Amino acid sequence: MPFPDPTPPSFRIQIRYWIRKFLPPADLERRAEVRGQLREEAQPDFDYFVLVVLSSMIATLGLLTNSGAVIIGAMLVAPLMSPIIGLGLGSLVGDEKLLRYAASAIIRGAIVAIAISVILTWFNNALPFVTLQELPAEVISRTRPSPIDLLIALAGGLAAAFALSQPSLSAALPGVAIATALMPPLGTVGIGIATGRWDVAGGAFLLFITNAVTIAFASMLVFFALGFSLGRKDGKRVPRSLTISALVTFTMLLPLTFLSISFFQEATKMREINTVITEEVSKLDAELADDPRIEIDDNGIIHLGITLRTPRQLYHSDVDSLQESIALQLQETVAIVVNQIVVAQLDPLIPPTLTPTPTPATLTPTASMTSTTTPTRQPTSTPTPRPTSTSTPTPSTARIQNLFNNHNQCLEMHQDAGFDHPIIGRVGNGSFVTVDYGQRIVEGLVWVEVKDQDGRLGWLPQVCMQTITLTPTKTPTISATLAAEN
Repeated sequence: MPFPDPTPPSFRIQIRYWIRKFLPPADLERRAEVRGQLREEAQPDFDYFVLVVLSSMIATLGLLTNSGAVIIGAMLVAPLMSPIIGLGLGSLVGDEKLLRYAASAIIRGAIVAIAISVILTWFNNALPFVTLQELPAEVISRTRPSPIDLLIALAGGLAAAFALSQPSLSAALPGVAIATALMPPLGTVGIGIATGRWDVAGGAFLLFITNAVTIAFASMLVFFALGFSLGRKDGKRVPRSLTISALVTFTMLLPLTFLSISFFQEATKMREINTVITEEVSKLDAELADDPRIEIDDNGIIHLGITLRTPRQLYHSDVDSLQESIALQLQETVAIVVNQIVVAQLDPLIPPTLTPTPTPATLTPTASMTSTTTPTRQPTSTPTPRPTSTSTPTPSTARIQNLFNNHNQCLEMHQDAGFDHPIIGRVGNGSFVTVDYGQRIVEGLVWVEVKDQDGRLGWLPQVCMQTITLTPTKTPTISATLAAEN
């Protein structure tokens, strides 16, 4: 009697076979050791908070100074990594004590890290150690999470959990901590709160949540494959906690994808604007001195701030033509402000040619004697007015003194009174300007209207000028006249 053909194994059994072949389950002793290690490292004790404070300080200062090396140092401390992995293991095996420790450590550690970052940023702005005219690139890069960040956190979480479960791979944990940065996003949240940039704080907090949730889910996958789950013994079902974690992780893809599309559209728009600006500026025989400042208001108007290096003085018609050309290219409403720096190019191999300036000669006519007969007129008396003196007002001259050694604010002429107004030109330190009669007080500084040696009218702080005042002279007037002609 022939035997029936054996039933081929199902696809699920085949997958389990290959996983068992390449990833054998951990023994009972190793599983207990990993659980005990995570339970100890996930406790929010004094040592844990010391590491949180120090890591937050390093991350915040690295972000403020835009130093990638300092930020990497904060990643290496990584006090939040163990509680997040512990949260994944506790959810998988149903360890309530480990869950409680890990959740408390994550929440309290995140609050402490954000508070430290806010305090350091306020302290920096008050002194300041580092002047934050614009947010550093290291801060901006952590405000726009994308699905790529989720994939990085997923790979990092898998590597961290696997290295933790294998004693021979513990040396890989520092590298994993760098890849799955947890503290820099919290530092960025604090900087955003301290500077009033809630968009920055919100984007960075979303990045932290993405990293934390994804790392916890990845650690659950590894521990499930290594046989840490209680439901793993019968092999009949996947633990419910793992399913919920997977759903939460993949739900995070929705806002990340939406933000990525929005950021891509914004980046494409900015690149188009920059390309058009560069093309139109080159037509003026000028070049960009700095990256253009681009802002789009709620009405869709594109506000551009452009600083140019030009070999000649630009006129209003040039700027008006530039604005029209950019608006025509973009098919958008554009408002433009141009700051120009007039430069001269000198080549040491080609010396300047001296051109003599001819002096025009003026012929002075010679007076000749003439004889004339003057009729005799009777003397007349003129009423004698009282002597009066009139002052002749003349514009004063001032010498420029750069009192701000680290900045050139004393050398920058503004279109109107105040540092917020556009810069229309620069004057040399020690040069002379003519002081007109315009005078205003803005933010505690007295501003005066001046004219430089090139004839440009602008405004400078009075504290930066050493005024040379001419003494008013009296113009004598004839008090009495007695005319008699013979």
